[in-house]
Amino acid sequence: MDIPVRTQARTQDARYRRDWASGMCSSADARAAVTALLGRAHPVPAPRSVQDAQLVVSELVTNAAKHAPGPCALGLDLLPGARALRVSVTDTSREPPRTRPPDPARVGGHGLHLVTMLARDLEVTMLPEGKRVTVIVPLVREDGS
Repeated sequence: MDIPVRTQARTQDARYRRDWASGMCSSADARAAVTALLGRAHPVPAPRSVQDAQLVVSELVTNAAKHAPGPCALGLDLLPGARALRVSVTDTSREPPRTRPPDPARVGGHGLHLVTMLARDLEVTMLPEGKRVTVIVPLVREDGS
């Protein structure tokens, strides 16, 4: 009988969870969490992929802090093969995120456009006390594959 042998190393601790009970979500903490989690990934994501994931997380956490009156939470899940990062941000607002019409002269209001450019599968789940916004950020390996 042949027994399949796993040839690809598995990433340990491939998830991260953080709750900010005070309602003061920290985009700096969220970016640091992305860096730490992706730093343990195998295969190693390209630096540009890490930066894209940091930007997406920062925008989602900033939106939660800006538009929701209470606590928020961040979830990061590295998907198998380190090909993508699932990002989930939960907040207490019942309002779904909305893109604003593009206006290069406006300061702010561009974050969701950036998120949808860098991530895929934007999903909003309404919860009893707010919502959860989830996206998938594709990751490219350091060797370009």
